[in-house]
Amino acid sequence: MAGTRAAIRYAKAILDLANSKGVAEAVDTDMKSIALTISSNEELNTFIQNPTTRVEVKEKALVEIFASVNGVTKGLFHLLFENKRFEILEAIATEYVKLFDESNGIEVAKVTTAFPMDAALEAQVLASIAKLSDKKITIEKHIDPSIIGGFILRIGDKQYNASVANRLQVLKKELSN
Repeated sequence: MAGTRAAIRYAKAILDLANSKGVAEAVDTDMKSIALTISSNEELNTFIQNPTTRVEVKEKALVEIFASVNGVTKGLFHLLFENKRFEILEAIATEYVKLFDESNGIEVAKVTTAFPMDAALEAQVLASIAKLSDKKITIEKHIDPSIIGGFILRIGDKQYNASVANRLQVLKKELSN
């Protein structure tokens, strides 16, 4: 919990700094890249989380891995070096993206389907969601074959479950009563 609160504080500070320098969008791109890279690379994640690895080594490695990032993002690496907090880098990146989207009126719709969505279906889903929200919508796609068919839509704290698995479960409950 404390790591999450710290990550939010760091993310807010980085967003404020990026906004003041006019590079918030570039830093957002950096943060998306950092979060994706750390979450998808177990070796890098283990390296960052390892408490026995010296912070100087971590900073050098991150600056080398993410050489093309904005100066504000490199400043974050140095700040994490000074405070010995590299283990929350992924959480900071994730929180930054959330805060950036929120400040720009962008809402993320998580759509879970049993199969990959094609461009036509994605456009249809976007059009339907646009009727429900006045914000700009981006779709985060997930694939879960266990829902059998249909979809599960989650926007903020609201969820609409139109999956076949859910319908079967509801039918099972009705028949058992």
